[in-house]
Amino acid sequence: MLEARGLGYVAGQACLLSGVTARFAAGAVTGLIGPNGAGKSTLLRLLAGLEAPTEGQVLCQGVPLSRLPIGERARIMAYLPQDVPPFPPMPVREVASLGRLAHGENAACALHHPAVQQALDMTGLTQFGTREASRLSGGERARLTLARALAVDAPILLADEPVAALDPAQALMVMQVLRGLAAQGRCVVVVIHDLLLATRFCDTLVLLREGELQDLLSPADLTDARVRSIYCVTTRRVENGLVPWGLSSPGEVAD
Repeated sequence: MLEARGLGYVAGQACLLSGVTARFAAGAVTGLIGPNGAGKSTLLRLLAGLEAPTEGQVLCQGVPLSRLPIGERARIMAYLPQDVPPFPPMPVREVASLGRLAHGENAACALHHPAVQQALDMTGLTQFGTREASRLSGGERARLTLARALAVDAPILLADEPVAALDPAQALMVMQVLRGLAAQGRCVVVVIHDLLLATRFCDTLVLLREGELQDLLSPADLTDARVRSIYCVTTRRVENGLVPWGLSSPGEVAD
């Protein structure tokens, strides 16, 4: 559904991404993993069309993203930013309903659209519907940002570290929501640092380092040796999940 072909991005004198080619399938959760500064968020912004690549192109359903009108992009792709902005003194439900702006709905129609209620239900925010969004906790604000993206009801969801500010229960809930979207046939691409959640909930992992694609593999194929070479940590596998376990030295060879 979504494809990166030879993507590169240069900002000033810094090359943030170089020659990245990958496909992101419908009906799957694809995790973008790698150390800080690897280019994960840059890649996600290029996929969303928020930045224009210096080289290469993004294809959406076989069509260059640059050819799609902005309004059509907004209906096809919902983007969840890494940083949660401060919300205005609006009720939670109204903030979530802003996701319907991509469809040109007026405020009254958007507020009562079934996708808005479903988004609040999925993120556990229904009980806060009338509360001012500015009074939410950090984790609740993160979930509201996700609810606003879910309210778009787009076939593609691009999420930048959606579980970073959440406690374990909320993080599991959000990953289950993403898996549920994939089960509906949607394309979900998520930047994630938590290797345990990534290996448990993602179908495919795109491993980046220093702006370059290192691997595109299934979670089962992510080995301890590969993780050591990228992150300088050892791991242990618990059922299907890979758990960071200890620090290792750069260049250390796995047993």
